[in-house]
Amino acid sequence: MKARLIVAGVGTAFLLVVLLALPAAATMVLVAALAVVGAHELAHAVGITGRLTAYTMVAAALVPIWCFFSGNPLVLEIGAFLYLILLFVELILRYGTPRSISYTAALTMLFGGVGIPLLLCALLGLRMEPLTMGKCLVLAPLVAAFSCDSAALFAGMLFGKHKLAPAVSPKKTVEGALGGLVGSVVCMILFGGVVGLFGCFLSWPFLLLSGVLGAVAGQLGDLSFSVIKRECGIKDYGRLLPGHGGVLDRFDSVIFTGPLLWLLWSLLG
Repeated sequence: MKARLIVAGVGTAFLLVVLLALPAAATMVLVAALAVVGAHELAHAVGITGRLTAYTMVAAALVPIWCFFSGNPLVLEIGAFLYLILLFVELILRYGTPRSISYTAALTMLFGGVGIPLLLCALLGLRMEPLTMGKCLVLAPLVAAFSCDSAALFAGMLFGKHKLAPAVSPKKTVEGALGGLVGSVVCMILFGGVVGLFGCFLSWPFLLLSGVLGAVAGQLGDLSFSVIKRECGIKDYGRLLPGHGGVLDRFDSVIFTGPLLWLLWSLLG
């Protein structure tokens, strides 16, 4: 627990500096780094090494760069198509050999090289909103996801009796999930009050829906990536963050919460 708290404190300070004190380009670099490490963790989880992992990591890095500098869907479509071709060329060349890879593993790499980076780019999209508003909005998915994680942990420890999804995550409980939802709503309301002091006025519907739907999406993301771990027979995706695991262990909820809050902001902002 001590290592977990230290990493959480240092990590929070680092995120605040990158997201608030530095230009939006720094957020692009951060998102690209998270996507690259996540792609490597996913490849390792499904047992893929070598140049296929390299392809996936390069693709994961290019998606946030595309999001920041271009955003043209045609460029993304061409890039994703070329990456898909590389994957299937590898699948064909290796088929029937000791180095063969499964179709499932190849599609997992497509998810790691394109899907996860695109979802993480929601953070970059929020950060690129005009002026101070972008700096406030980029924090919203992190507040919703991380506050839900923490509240669910403590609520589950104190009140947990009924298992939420025992086959996927034995320690998660219904009581913990409800506690996470309440914690997310409360923290989002407090977040709205704090950023309001700096001229970022977020509407009550946005804050409340961000708290409720952000908690649901965050816990769904957590469970979704837990399913992948169960399928792969691993406990954590990595050891990069002591007490937390890997990037996918820590940011699994943000991967789902980010796009949802970006959508909410587009509708209610």
